[in-house]
Amino acid sequence: MNVAIFGASGATGRLLTKRCFDAGHHVTALLRHPETFPLRLIVRSVPGSAFDLSAVAQTIEGADVVLSALGANSLKKEDVLERAVPQIVTAMQQKGVRRIIVLGSAGAKPDALDKQPAWRRWIVENLVYKTFLKWPVASQRSQYATLSASHLDWTMVMPPMLTNGRGRGKWRIDPDALPPNANRISREDVADFMMQQIDNPQWIGKAVYISW
Repeated sequence: MNVAIFGASGATGRLLTKRCFDAGHHVTALLRHPETFPLRLIVRSVPGSAFDLSAVAQTIEGADVVLSALGANSLKKEDVLERAVPQIVTAMQQKGVRRIIVLGSAGAKPDALDKQPAWRRWIVENLVYKTFLKWPVASQRSQYATLSASHLDWTMVMPPMLTNGRGRGKWRIDPDALPPNANRISREDVADFMMQQIDNPQWIGKAVYISW
C-alpha cells in the first residue's frame, strides 16, 4: 500500500516508518528537514510543515492510508495537533483518502481511567492532567473531536506512558477505558499495533486504549 506518515521524525514515528517499509508499504513522509532524517533513503520525502495545507496535500496524494504520530509538547503550548490535524483531515477529504490511524494518548477521552483504582483516578485527573500534562491533554482531546467529526475511517490509538524499551509483541486493547492497572507500553508495540490497523477494519471510527 501507499502510506503517508506525519510525525515520522519523532521517536514513535521513526519506528512506524521503519515497520511500514519492512512490511512492503511505499512510504511518503512530510518532513521539516528531510536531509537529516535517518530513514530518508527508504521514504519519499516531502519537505514542509504539517501546518501547511499544500504540503500536507502533496504528502497525501496517491496514499491508500494516512498514519500520524504527531504529538504535543508537555513543556509549552504549541497547539501542534490543533493546527495540524484539521489540515490533514481537509487534505484527505480533498484527495478522497479515507483511512487514517493516529497516535493519541490516554488523556484524549474522559473515560480513560474508569477501570483504575479511585486513588489513581484522583491523582491523574487532579494533579497530572491539570498541571504538567495540561496542554498535551487539551491537544489530544482536540484531535479526538476533529477526527470524530471528520466522517473519515479513523482510528485513534491511546497509550498511557510510552517507553523506549523493547516491545513484548503483545498488549491489551480496550475501546472503553485503559485496561485495569495499565500504566505503560513500549513505542515499539504501539508502532506495531498502528501498522496492523492499516488493513484491519475492526477499530474504524473508534478510539482504543492500548497497554501492557
